[in-house]
Amino acid sequence: MAAVAANGISSENQFIHCQPTACNQETEYRSDVRKLVDLLSKLNPLAKEFFPSSYAATGTKLDGRLSADAPVFVGSTDCYNRINVPENGNGNKDSCSDVSSNNQLLNRRRTNGYNQGRKRMNDRLKRAEREESIRRTVYVSDIDHHITEEHLAELFSSCGQVVDCRVCGDPHSTLRFAFIEFDDDEGARAALSLGGAMLGSYLVRVLPSKTAIFPVNPKFLPRSTDEREMVVRTVYSTNIDRKVSQSEVKHFFEQICGEVSRLRLLGDSLHSTRIAFVEFAQAESAILALNCSGMVLGSLPVRISPSKTPVRPRIPKAASQ
Repeated sequence: MAAVAANGISSENQFIHCQPTACNQETEYRSDVRKLVDLLSKLNPLAKEFFPSSYAATGTKLDGRLSADAPVFVGSTDCYNRINVPENGNGNKDSCSDVSSNNQLLNRRRTNGYNQGRKRMNDRLKRAEREESIRRTVYVSDIDHHITEEHLAELFSSCGQVVDCRVCGDPHSTLRFAFIEFDDDEGARAALSLGGAMLGSYLVRVLPSKTAIFPVNPKFLPRSTDEREMVVRTVYSTNIDRKVSQSEVKHFFEQICGEVSRLRLLGDSLHSTRIAFVEFAQAESAILALNCSGMVLGSLPVRISPSKTPVRPRIPKAASQ
C-alpha cells in the first residue's frame, strides 16, 4: 500500500508540472499524501486480518491477506437459530430485528434482576430493623387494671428512655400485659431487674420480648392539643361480636362507665369479630372502661386497652370534594 501511495505522488507531480499555475491547495495535498506514505510505511506488511472461528467453519480458504469482501462479524453461527428473528422481504433474517430482540430480552432480565435485588435488600433491612426493635423491647405481665400506660412508662423510664408502651387486655384474666420499647438495648436489659416489683396490687413479671411493637400509622396519631385530650378519653376495644350493633356497644359502655361522646365501630365480612374506638365525655370513664376487659358483649369477651388515636369526626364526601 505504501508503494501505491508513492505512485500516486509521482503521478500527482507530473500533473502539477503540466499545470505550472499550482495553488496552495495542491501544495497542502502533496504534503498530506507524503504524511500518509510515511504512516503506511510503518505498518507491518505481514499482519493478518482477524477472522472469527465461525468464518473458518464455512470452508472459505484464508490466505492471510486483507480482503475487500471480509464478512460481517457475528457472535456465533447459531445466533439466528436460538432466537426467533422475523424475516425481511427477501426471506433473509433481519439483523436489526435480532439486535432489537436481544436488547429487549437483556433489558427485561436486567430490570427483573434489579427489582428482585432491591426487594431482597428491603426485606433484609426490614428484618434487621425488626430484630433490633425486639432487642429493645420487654414483655411485662400481671399488670393491674388500674395501671395506665403513663404509669407504666413512668416506672420503666428509670431504666432508660421509653420509646413506646403498649398495654393489652387479656379477656381470660383480671390482669393485663404490656410491651415496652426502649431507645437502646441497654434500657431493655436494665428493665429486666424490675421483675417482681409491686405495681398496683400485683407483682409484675418482666421478660425479654419475642415480638416487636407494631408501629401506629403516623397519620392516625393526634395532631393537636385537643386531639391529645381526646386520646386520654378514648379506649380501643377488640373481639367484638359481629352480631352486636353500634347502639348495643354504646349502651354497654354507658351503662358501666359513663357517657359516650363518640363511637366508631369497624369491621368487614372477612373477619368474625370487629373493633371499636370509644371516646367518653370524661377521662375517668375511660379508666373505668379498662376494667371491662374480659366482660362478655354479645357472645364474646371484649378486650379493652387505651387508644393511641383519637376518634375524628367523619367528613362528608361532598364537603371533602
